[in-house]
Amino acid sequence: MPSDKITFQNSGYFSKLMIDYLNQEDNLRHLYNYFPTIDNFKIQIEEKKRNYPLANRAILSKALKQQYKNTNTSNLTFENIQLLEQENTYTVTTGHQLNLFTGPLYFLYKIISVINLAKELKEKYPKNNFVPVYWMATEDHDFEEINHFIFDEKVICWNKESKGPVGRLSTEGLDKVFEVFKSHIGVGTNANRIKELFENAYLKHTNLTDATRYLANELFAKYGLVIIDGDDIELKKLFIPYIKEELLHQSAIREVEKSYSVLANYFIQVNPREINLFYILDNLRERIVKENDIFKVNNTDIKFTETEILDELNAHPERFSPNVILRPLYQEIILPNLCYTGGGGELAYWLELRKVFDLHKITFPMLLLRNSVLLATEKQVKKLDKLALTWRDIFTKQEQLLNKKALEYSTNNYDFNAQKLLLQEQFKTLENIALQTDKSFLGAVKAQEKKQIKGLDNLEKRFIKAEKRNQSEKLERITLLQNELFPNGNLQERIINFSVFYKEFGDDLIKVLMDKLSPLDHEFDIVTF
Repeated sequence: MPSDKITFQNSGYFSKLMIDYLNQEDNLRHLYNYFPTIDNFKIQIEEKKRNYPLANRAILSKALKQQYKNTNTSNLTFENIQLLEQENTYTVTTGHQLNLFTGPLYFLYKIISVINLAKELKEKYPKNNFVPVYWMATEDHDFEEINHFIFDEKVICWNKESKGPVGRLSTEGLDKVFEVFKSHIGVGTNANRIKELFENAYLKHTNLTDATRYLANELFAKYGLVIIDGDDIELKKLFIPYIKEELLHQSAIREVEKSYSVLANYFIQVNPREINLFYILDNLRERIVKENDIFKVNNTDIKFTETEILDELNAHPERFSPNVILRPLYQEIILPNLCYTGGGGELAYWLELRKVFDLHKITFPMLLLRNSVLLATEKQVKKLDKLALTWRDIFTKQEQLLNKKALEYSTNNYDFNAQKLLLQEQFKTLENIALQTDKSFLGAVKAQEKKQIKGLDNLEKRFIKAEKRNQSEKLERITLLQNELFPNGNLQERIINFSVFYKEFGDDLIKVLMDKLSPLDHEFDIVTF
């Protein structure tokens, strides 16, 4: 079995911004609070303790108990909800959209990251309690991103019109999706369990929030996971002062733009609006805009004066929804949170937000890149060994990998790089002669050098092409294996649904992942079944 390790930095699948963040480069240091190491959590705990009102704990715990009233809660999850009332209890949080049947595999990895992180923190700081939290993105509107999942290369899709927050969306019509899924999942104990999960989640709950809560709870309740819905009137009441600030002063955009002097050298993940709030009803989610001192709900006839919108806010805070810029602030106000765990894209927009938190004097959480995993079977590992492939090889882009292996397998060992170096040395001698005799000759020398190097490049390409034909059988096996592990050239975790592996391995899938993954290692985990 290949024994080499893949770090996030050398995997080839993370942005320069994430690599520099993981390397703790100095130019990014002012964009976050503390880097997520086990020792740094001590400082974060002390800061959050000073900065989280005790009164918020009772409101949070009460709201969660209400949200869980129709859910079969495990003893550990209920205990964690109770513990949130105590001032020595903190959360570690991840968030995710309400993807149909969890969507891609990394849904599991996000949640396992926070569950395992809570365990590690409890071992290190036993006098405190740590609760793993999954924040459901119930107020999002991107239905096209969540209305499907992939099982055995088949896209299982839910065709429905959606206008409001996806969490409030009716599950009507998912019975037809279930019939399609059943026809593909097959039979067997694990297949039956998968069908039962889908049926109980989506056909026995009336909206997408309740369906997603049921599904996540069934998969992770025994590990104490607490699932939270931010679309909650009691929790929104805690956010009223910050909504008011955004409506009256539009401060977030100014604070976010202060990060651009650094982040513009990488990329800007999200762009703030003048007002970073939506107005939501069951079938409506539209931006709030301000025109000539009048607040309007975009694409509607709804409008308010300043006094009217503040009255509306106080009477109906649940109708005001933070966008991607303010949602993190809302989360950190209502949770005694230490760390947010997410993917590279999520952490990229969190890095824009430090000044927004400073403005409101709210502790900025630690930012942890979630676990990433490549799942492989023993059969696939044996194929890797037989083809003399390392894990680093299999992470290489396919064309580059095939070229490399074609040369490795070849019995014709011709080093084109050595020839290029030799050629460059020869032309360097000619350049020196030209400088000593006739400088006008120098241009012709350089042009000829470029032509000769280009000729060697073309010969090398033709040589590799010929060797690839000679080694076509082995290279075809490499191609097939890499396509199995990296579907369509993408990370497996971003494409395949957990049900593909659950059908094969059942509950062992999550058990093994829980045992194997360590959230603070910053390595791309390879887990073999």
